[in-house]
Amino acid sequence: MEAKREILKPREVEELACLYEIAKTLSSSLNMRQALEEILAILADKLDMRRGTITIFNPRTQEIQIEVAHGLTAEARKRGRYRLGEGITGQVVATGQPIIVPAITNDPRFLNKTRSRKPSEKDKISFICVPIKSGAKVLGTLSVDRIFSDHVSLEEDVRFLTIISGLIAQTVANIQAIQEEKERLLEENRKLKRELQGKYSLENFIALSSRMQEVLEMIERVAPSSATVLLRGESGTGKSLIAKLIHFNSPRANGPFITVACTALPENLIESELFGYERGAFTGAVSRKRGLFEEANEGTIFLDEIGDLPLPLQAKLLHVIQEKEFYRVGSTRPIKVDVRIITATNRNLEELVEKGLFREDLYYRLNVFPIYVPPLRERSTDIIPLAEFFLEKYSCEYGKEIKRLSSPAIDLLVQYHWPGNVRELENVIERAVLVCDEEVIRSYHLPQSLQTAESSNTYAQKSLAQAVKNLEMELIIEALKEARGNQSKAAKMLDTSLRILNYKIKKYGINPKAFRVPGKS
Repeated sequence: MEAKREILKPREVEELACLYEIAKTLSSSLNMRQALEEILAILADKLDMRRGTITIFNPRTQEIQIEVAHGLTAEARKRGRYRLGEGITGQVVATGQPIIVPAITNDPRFLNKTRSRKPSEKDKISFICVPIKSGAKVLGTLSVDRIFSDHVSLEEDVRFLTIISGLIAQTVANIQAIQEEKERLLEENRKLKRELQGKYSLENFIALSSRMQEVLEMIERVAPSSATVLLRGESGTGKSLIAKLIHFNSPRANGPFITVACTALPENLIESELFGYERGAFTGAVSRKRGLFEEANEGTIFLDEIGDLPLPLQAKLLHVIQEKEFYRVGSTRPIKVDVRIITATNRNLEELVEKGLFREDLYYRLNVFPIYVPPLRERSTDIIPLAEFFLEKYSCEYGKEIKRLSSPAIDLLVQYHWPGNVRELENVIERAVLVCDEEVIRSYHLPQSLQTAESSNTYAQKSLAQAVKNLEMELIIEALKEARGNQSKAAKMLDTSLRILNYKIKKYGINPKAFRVPGKS
């Protein structure tokens, strides 16, 4: 006997065809939002479900927002924002249960925030909203409008839409995860910018010497403007730090800060790095690339060692300064940019101009607001504050508990002529922190280059006896400092007898009273 074949109703046929199209869309599309938009279009085309919307719930902000929609304008989508429990959409997310509104004009819960329904059709519209769930967690909602009809069963629509919401739940979960990651990254970015602005606050700038006070005053004057700045001075004086100080204390502080080391880029690559290139501009240019000037738009670009920029590039840089535009390599279309330019050099630009190695017109364009950064040897009062700053920095970085510099170590730092300037000082202190296993940086923790006659302008230690004497004096002076001149305490700290300590004190001509604190015994 032949089995009885089940005949599907027209509604069931439509639903199966619709489910097939939706499943095919979800499995073939790589763009999640585009897939959801196509699903809403399928519902509108196959089942006449109008103004379909998919909302996503943000647990952090407790806000529900339309992610994709069909039949709504961009403005209407922006208006579709709900708090948890607000309106039909908010209640569906809060309860996790679907809601049917047979007639939107008769239900005060229907807020019509998108304002997309025409007054003439409001009396004919039903509204259905079902939750999109992942397990027990509500991710958002799927909602549609339905026009009144004798052939439409709203209960059947809820059943079918619930099936659809289950199919798209994973896609919505992925979009929600991407949004949460994006918000996390944005918050981290905002936090880093706040930290940078604090780090590069002018109040934190170490400038005790009169020479550096002048530099600080010039930074304060030029930072609020968009003037081009030329930083001059020897290598290692801190020109890149001053460029950052100018940027982070300017109206452009929230914009990008791009550093370009002109000497680090080969001559044949520097143009494409600065200005970018079009696809096919040269062998290997398989796609378009944005240049560093484009990346620095609405921010600051710092061109370090500008004196080494090749002459052909100097002409292109002059064009950027004058016209506020540039051309990608391989393109004839100008790109407008709003970039502040700060440059730096340790070379004599005037001599380069005379020799024809640097364009005179570019020199005058860059030299709008020159700042000369003096070498460290000309601002000796900054040496110890800088050394203490680096000591604290690297003690934290390497997990050391080093509290201070010894007096002989301070003497060596001050007497040294620092050909490498602040950069050399930082390297010296970092090395001292690494080799020190005590709470105090002593002279023997400093490199030998600081302890020779040639480098420090002090007498050379030519004998073992002299070296032992200097070390003994340093240890005794440091102990007396910590003991505030109390010789008994100092002897215990040095693990020696008071008699031997007193002998050494007299031998080296040390005055313990000089270390006593007035008013204390």
